[in-house]
Amino acid sequence: MNRITQKLQEDKKILSIYFSAGYPNLNDTVQIIQDLEKNGVDLIEIGLPFSDPLADGPTIQASSTLALHNGMTTQILFDQLKNIRESVKIPLIIMGYFNPMLQYGIEAFCKKCAEIGIDGLIIPDLPVDVYADEYKAIFEKYGLINVFLITPQTSDDRIRFIDSVSNGFIYMVSSASVTGSQSGFGNIQESYFERIANMNLKNPQIIGFGISNKETFNQATKFAKGAIIGSAFIKHLSENGSGKIEEFVGEIR
Repeated sequence: MNRITQKLQEDKKILSIYFSAGYPNLNDTVQIIQDLEKNGVDLIEIGLPFSDPLADGPTIQASSTLALHNGMTTQILFDQLKNIRESVKIPLIIMGYFNPMLQYGIEAFCKKCAEIGIDGLIIPDLPVDVYADEYKAIFEKYGLINVFLITPQTSDDRIRFIDSVSNGFIYMVSSASVTGSQSGFGNIQESYFERIANMNLKNPQIIGFGISNKETFNQATKFAKGAIIGSAFIKHLSENGSGKIEEFVGEIR
């Protein structure tokens, strides 16, 4: 069974952390993953840096740009992660844009992910219908879960289609803005969370965008299986380097 599926079956709220591979330093990737697991994080999203990250806010864009300047590439990330399953047991997801994966070769990319022990992918610019028609069979061949994003503007029909082709969780974007551009949730977000909860989808939802501390984590997970923290963790890395991860996670849990 895929590690994501196993984790989602646990009777707990999922804390997922996102960071850009190769940031703040090129070779920090593995240590950050190990430290996050050691301090109780349930799932990690490893950002594959890209020069045109449309869904990312300024904090994550800046970390992605610096990671590229540090020399991070798809191949270097794969090389860094080649022995990751000797020390890390929790689910690992690569979050990135479709162009670098296409350049690497979709099947070759998926095969490499499977060899390393990557459990899933999040590709914000890969439309769900294109995935279903052209790539789903390849992902399933290599045991990879592809995670799709929904927003408050996504129609019920579209959400149900996404739910029908998904087999892990649905990434529930808390607002129509980019990452890191809000703090806290108002009535509009809460009514959106309730709307999705009442749809009784087969896949659990994990909420991202706008979660930065214990308060917003608890607020989001009232309505969903878990929550994702990205920009706040990147800021923590900017201020502290790859140290003090225990302190960051301890303030959320």
